[in-house]
Amino acid sequence: MRGVRFRASAVFIAALFLAFFAQHVAARGTDATVALSALPPEAQDTVRLVRAGGPFPYARDGVVFGNREGLLPAQRRGYYHEYTVRTPGARDRGARRIVAGANGELYYTGDHYRTFRRIRE
Repeated sequence: MRGVRFRASAVFIAALFLAFFAQHVAARGTDATVALSALPPEAQDTVRLVRAGGPFPYARDGVVFGNREGLLPAQRRGYYHEYTVRTPGARDRGARRIVAGANGELYYTGDHYRTFRRIRE
């Protein structure tokens, strides 16, 4: 009887772990992609500026993005840089960003780093 309870507990703990892991992966948002043409026009403009090397309208554009949330693939510090996507009507930089990787990959977040979608052509 004791062995059955132990196995049932182990199965329950494993199921909880798997459910948590699946939820975490789904929430990351980096497995999802978005077509550049499906992004807001302001995000498309920012991507064009990133690819052209500027000039950028915001002083913080191009700063290192630390990936402290761990939502993008792990890379060395300095690999990612962030760029502001203008938000019409916002009095500050707003929540939208493009994050660029050193190898040219681009990510869009519309919710200030809570989720990311990799940009595809």
